[in-house]
Amino acid sequence: MTVRTIAVVTAGLSQPSSTRLLADRLADATRAALADEVTVEVIELRDFALDVTNNMIAGFPSPRLREAIDTVTRADGLIAVTPVFTASYSGLFKSFFDVLDKEALEGKPVLLAATGGTERHSLVLDFALRPLFAYLRANPVATGVYAASSDWGGALQERVERAAKELAALVNAMPEAKPDDEFTSVPFAQLLAGN
Repeated sequence: MTVRTIAVVTAGLSQPSSTRLLADRLADATRAALADEVTVEVIELRDFALDVTNNMIAGFPSPRLREAIDTVTRADGLIAVTPVFTASYSGLFKSFFDVLDKEALEGKPVLLAATGGTERHSLVLDFALRPLFAYLRANPVATGVYAASSDWGGALQERVERAAKELAALVNAMPEAKPDDEFTSVPFAQLLAGN
């Protein structure tokens, strides 16, 4: 049986967070929709805020941020969930994806989701998140999931399940990820030495 990995990037700042709650629902629905065995790895971006900032300034990830980046790039599929601030994704969410290599998500199936206080911000999925992931050459599923404060009922779960099935279909259509030993990092000193 194939073991698939789904990485979940959630940018909620509070704890508990409605963004994390939505991410968990999407992960559970995706796990149920996949025929294969599934490992879900969650990355809470608030735990990496300083690491992301330091990476942007210095140009190098800390070991723990490197591990988070590797989790996302090696995963068979990605669930990316952000709260909406000022009609767009959060700065922390954007900064994390800014530190990825621009080709790291090429062709990767991605489920896009966002949370916000009102329904007025639901277009963030199409006018902010889709362009970001198009630039990264990822492969977003057709159904994005937006959850306003008043949305936590039956209709939300229907959208969650539809989007999860779309992600599962794309993940199942992908070839299996390469073993970890094919994704070794080259130490910076070795790069400088030209070896």
